[in-house]
Amino acid sequence: MHTTVEFPTFGLGTNKVGGHNLFKDLNDEDGFAVIEQALADGVTLFDTAYIYGKGRSEEIIGEVLQRSRARSRVLIATKAAQDPANDWRPNNSPAFLTQAVDDALRRLQTDTIDLFYIHFPDATTPKDEAVAALAKLKQAGKIRAIGVSNFSLAQLKEANRDGLVDVVEDNYSLVHREAERTLLPYLKEAGIGFVPYFPLASGLLTGKYSAADGARFPRFTAGQYAGIMTGLAEVRDVAKAHDATVAQVILAWYVQNPAIMTVIPGARVPQQVTANVAALKLTLSSAEYEQIDQAFSTFK
Repeated sequence: MHTTVEFPTFGLGTNKVGGHNLFKDLNDEDGFAVIEQALADGVTLFDTAYIYGKGRSEEIIGEVLQRSRARSRVLIATKAAQDPANDWRPNNSPAFLTQAVDDALRRLQTDTIDLFYIHFPDATTPKDEAVAALAKLKQAGKIRAIGVSNFSLAQLKEANRDGLVDVVEDNYSLVHREAERTLLPYLKEAGIGFVPYFPLASGLLTGKYSAADGARFPRFTAGQYAGIMTGLAEVRDVAKAHDATVAQVILAWYVQNPAIMTVIPGARVPQQVTANVAALKLTLSSAEYEQIDQAFSTFK
């Protein structure tokens, strides 16, 4: 990576803070409580985006960090691409990204953003041109590291033509492992950090669902879902040995995965933050790590 930022192995994903359009039952009170609990639990990275509540997630983080005077001891990652002036379609033009960074700085009440991602690629802007715009903002001190999110391997290679990309964020979990065949080999070769989102697969890997709940996850066939339940049964055995939860064991697996820079599970309530952070105290043996890997090998 071409940045001096040292990222922690664990952070908080805040797509459930600020009234994200997928979580309309959440309110500001929930968001403030989650961010405050994360600070109390020692979380030092907050991952947010403009689209999370159309800026409200960023505002809540900024307000809490200002009130607690905690900005100097945490890192902030945020993202932008969706253009409200164009029906929320992705816009990677240098002008849009430059304005997006300025707007995010204002909402976050800070002078610099530690990691700024292009949230989604657009259909027209050359990817290296978009990244070059962020490089100028990095030189100006407005951002400290450059990221891209939801880019295909070909798009990433174009974006990183000049070797300027520091971090990639993409969908990855034990049941969504395409990145192991596509992105991860290139990221290792290029020295780019990797941050997976949806590490608990929208709750599926928490162990709270049963064999009868397959209809909740239509992207999986009946056979795949049955395989997931079998895999989770093995994880449950490991969890019992550590007096931990299934979710904590899964998160510990990601923390110990050498391909992953930072794990950013989300939380709807403060108790989830504390439970997730407790995964850092759990160390899997090499045999347990391999057991979990093999339990979900069909998704590689």
